[in-house]
Amino acid sequence: MDIAVNILLTIATAATPLLIAAIGELVVERSGVLNLGVEGMMIMGAVGGFGAGHLTGSPWIGLLAAIAMGALFSLLFAVMTLSLATNQVATGLSLTLLGLGLSGMIGTSFVGQPGVRLPNLDIPVLTDIPVIGRLLFGQDPIFYISIALTAAVMWFLFKTRTGLTLRSIGDSHTSAHALGIKVIRYRYLSVIFGGACAGLAGGHLSLVYTPQWVENMSAGRGWIALALVVFASWRPWRVLAGAYIFGAVWIGQLHAQAFGIPVPSQMLSSLPYLATVVVLVLISRNKRLTMMNTPASLGQPFVPDR
Repeated sequence: MDIAVNILLTIATAATPLLIAAIGELVVERSGVLNLGVEGMMIMGAVGGFGAGHLTGSPWIGLLAAIAMGALFSLLFAVMTLSLATNQVATGLSLTLLGLGLSGMIGTSFVGQPGVRLPNLDIPVLTDIPVIGRLLFGQDPIFYISIALTAAVMWFLFKTRTGLTLRSIGDSHTSAHALGIKVIRYRYLSVIFGGACAGLAGGHLSLVYTPQWVENMSAGRGWIALALVVFASWRPWRVLAGAYIFGAVWIGQLHAQAFGIPVPSQMLSSLPYLATVVVLVLISRNKRLTMMNTPASLGQPFVPDR
């Protein structure tokens, strides 16, 4: 039973950064913007969070620094694509490449340095409940933030007037602009929110998942988060389910290697990415499912009349 609980705990830990990054990107894409720079923002959040935590000794300051780093990096993307109307795909890819390179340069002095870990909650009595105690009441704080964030985004998008406005911009920015809606303002805020979420996801990697700095430690999680948004057909609760499915695949291949399953380790390590490709192929076969919730203006530049 203890082994099963430990596996479930590691699955939750592995799924948390995927969930946070994907939820942020979902809001961005619901506004009609396609940001492929999630990987770059995540790795910048990781190095920023580790660096601030290491220098100050406070994981909470590190967490704030990770969020700020992701938000600032996303602001660069917003200026390029929303104010200067550059191609969103090319700019997002450039942002990822910049983030990977810049984080490696910034993190050179942090390699091998001791990190600070964000402690798990420990609620007396509740944490000691057999089986469910550690699962429900003994997780790291970012786990609870990720669940609350998913619920908040779901409520915001489908239960508030502002969320309806945001979705209308994603479906037709031209019509929204004709009605007097500030399209660029909404998109700026959405992109910054998505960047902050990606930074928080990166902070989780360097302050909780592996409290140290390793170059390229995001390991493609930003790309998986992008795939999750499509997998979930732009629905927050499906992003939650998908993140835990991918988290289980990620942890499953690690345990398979530990148990000595006679399969090449390279093959096991590729399972999360192979699962991503398989899911995208299966979804693409069903055009009705793909188009059902896809924002009609996704990836299209918008230049308001002056």
